Amino acid sequence: MSEYDSLIGLSKENQARSENGNLKILTIVKALAVCAIGLFACDLAPAQEKTQQAQQPNIVFVIADDCTFRDIGCYGGQAHTPNIDRLANEGMKFERCFQAAPMCSPTRHNIFTGLYPVKSGAYPNHTFANDNVKSIVHYLRPLGYRVAQAGKTHFSPQSVFPFEKLGGNKNPDMDKVKDFMKSAKDDQQPFCLFACSNEPHTPWDKGDPSRYPVNEIELPPYVVDTPVVREAFSRYLAEITYFDEQVGQIVEMLDKLGLRDNTMLIVVSEQGNSMPFAKWTCYDNGLRSAMLVRWPGKVKPQSVSKAMVEYVDLTPTFIDVAGGEVVEELDGKSFRKVLVGDTDKHKEFVFGIMTTRGILNGSDAYAIRSVRDENYKLILNLNHESRFSNIYMQSDEFKSMVEKAEGGDAEAERLVTGYQVRPAIELYDCKSDPMEMKNIAASPQHAKTIKRLRKRLDQWMEEQGDLGVETEMNAIERQVKRRGKKQKAQR
Repeated sequence: MSEYDSLIGLSKENQARSENGNLKILTIVKALAVCAIGLFACDLAPAQEKTQQAQQPNIVFVIADDCTFRDIGCYGGQAHTPNIDRLANEGMKFERCFQAAPMCSPTRHNIFTGLYPVKSGAYPNHTFANDNVKSIVHYLRPLGYRVAQAGKTHFSPQSVFPFEKLGGNKNPDMDKVKDFMKSAKDDQQPFCLFACSNEPHTPWDKGDPSRYPVNEIELPPYVVDTPVVREAFSRYLAEITYFDEQVGQIVEMLDKLGLRDNTMLIVVSEQGNSMPFAKWTCYDNGLRSAMLVRWPGKVKPQSVSKAMVEYVDLTPTFIDVAGGEVVEELDGKSFRKVLVGDTDKHKEFVFGIMTTRGILNGSDAYAIRSVRDENYKLILNLNHESRFSNIYMQSDEFKSMVEKAEGGDAEAERLVTGYQVRPAIELYDCKSDPMEMKNIAASPQHAKTIKRLRKRLDQWMEEQGDLGVETEMNAIERQVKRRGKKQKAQR
């Protein structure tokens, strides 16, 4: 080999070594680049998550206890409710909001699960949901929310409702509520808070009754007028004002913490008070609710909606506004489009169920079912042969009503008897008779209306697995005290 050939060979070998070195360097650079991108992505993910969470609205839901919607100021009532009335000016007032059961415990299960009472298993009072049921906690936590509950509970079991508990026993602990809001804000985490009041549930012993002189207040036309009733109604109105002050405290917290603009605030009245023809009945005074919604930038101030919505729609609505997917197995459906003004329609029918079996001093079985459209309410009293009763009938107020009826007052006798003894079928024209004082079921001209509504009610009961009287008789098995006995027996 010549010296020239040797030099050429060495040059090619050096070139190969150089190319191999460059290739290794390039490989290392690429690997470092991939790692850098990965690390950048890891850093970016939490930032993106925080941004998304910042865009999700907080949800604050405030609920009264045994408050007839008609008694609230902005609904034409006598109660002084400046804070609730202000929300009507700052947001949307719903005129046709309903719940499925006119009692505390099934109402709360209804709200938190998005299921009607029989399907969830929670249809009598002091009840519990089936173990396989999911609640709003299970739907919002995966979306990044902290989900808390303060004040009155009345739901079970803990596995279905694993709220972050803020205590408060019967009423929200406002200090803990404030700490919770501040903590969530500091962590830039959206939250959903249920602030559950015990007012104006009996005993009516809070607030200032002197604001409501007994001789000046007006009693509803379905309540017998006696001095004892007037004194009690004055205390009841005072306690609504007390609840309104609780609403004001929560509104002030949101404002002071700078959470107002990104919070959807909802206030509802729950079922009616314990006086006749309200709580424990499927009349509108038992099933219809006030609902005010303030959501700055989304809900138009001073807007009024006639859309028919139900408490069962709240969970799917909260999921919707939080950015979640539709949960097909829920009975309710989101009314977000109503809130933002895209539609003024939501449901054609709303439904009601009342069981007296298991309530305090309740009839052994007095199953009531109802369906309502925009104009008419159909009520079926499935055990109408028996006598309707509840704990209120042991009160001094009701005893004074009975005494007046027995003293020969015809109107008092009509109301007292009508509360305890009812026909199999009741039909009311809710447009011309909003207080449901005249049963028109016997009128031949309304036979088609009864048939149409009965068909829809039967369909709903079938969908729910509601067997009517049989379901009523099984109600005791759906109460927490019986659940506890079963669990002990299984150990």
